[in-house]
Amino acid sequence: MSGVAIGIFLATAFCGGIVIGLAGFAMGLVVSGIWLQILSPIETASLIVGYGMLTQSYNIWRLRHALRWRRVAPFIVGGTVGVPVGTFLLTYVEPHYVRLAVGLLLIGYGTYFLARPHFKPINPGKVADVAIGFLNGTLGGMTGLAGPIITIWCQLRGFSKDEQRSVFQPVILAAFVMTAISLSVAGAVTPQLARLYVSGLLPLAAGLWIGLKLYGRLDEATFRKAILLLLLLAGLALILLPHA
Repeated sequence: MSGVAIGIFLATAFCGGIVIGLAGFAMGLVVSGIWLQILSPIETASLIVGYGMLTQSYNIWRLRHALRWRRVAPFIVGGTVGVPVGTFLLTYVEPHYVRLAVGLLLIGYGTYFLARPHFKPINPGKVADVAIGFLNGTLGGMTGLAGPIITIWCQLRGFSKDEQRSVFQPVILAAFVMTAISLSVAGAVTPQLARLYVSGLLPLAAGLWIGLKLYGRLDEATFRKAILLLLLLAGLALILLPHA
C-alpha cells in the first residue's frame, strides 16, 4: 500500500472513531466507501468488525451504569437467530436491492422525524423486541449492517440517549463477534491485515476520545437529532457509495 493510501486509511479511521464515539454506531457506513477504494471487500469488512468489537466494548463499559441485560437480552436472542438466517438468504436475495430498500427506509425515517420532532413513544413488549432483534440480525447477516434497525427501534421506544446506546451497542457487538468468527474461519485475517489494523488503532482512539467528549455535551434532543441526521446520511451512503 502506498504512503498516500496509508494516510487516507489513517485519516478515515480517525473520522470513524469520532462517529462511533459520538453516536455509538455507523462507523462502517462512514469508512467503507473510502476503504473499498484502497482495500479488498473482505479486508474492509474484517477491519470494520475488528475495530467495531474494540470500540463497542469500550463504549459499553463506559455506559455500564445504564446497561440492563433483561432489556437487551430479547434483541440479542432474536439477532442470534437472525444473523445465520440472513447469511443463508444471501444465496437467494441480491444484497444490492436490500441495501437500496434499507437506504430508502433510513432516508424516509430520518427526514420525517427531523421535520416532526415530537412523537409518542411505543412499548409493544418483549415479543416485539425479539422480532426486531431477528430483523436486525437478518439484515446484518445479509449486508453487514448491524445497527440501523435496532437504533430506529430504540428511538421509537423513547429511550434516553444512554439507554439507547446501552441497548443497541451490545446488540451490535454480538453481531460483530459472530461475524468475526465467520471471517476467521474463512481465513480473512492475515499478518499484513493485522499490521494495518494495529497502525489504525492510534487515530481510531483519538477520534473515539473526541467523539465521546462531544457525546457528553449533547442533551437528549440534540442527541436524537444527531442520530436522525446520521441515519439520513447512512441511507444516502447505502444508495450512492460502492459496497462489497
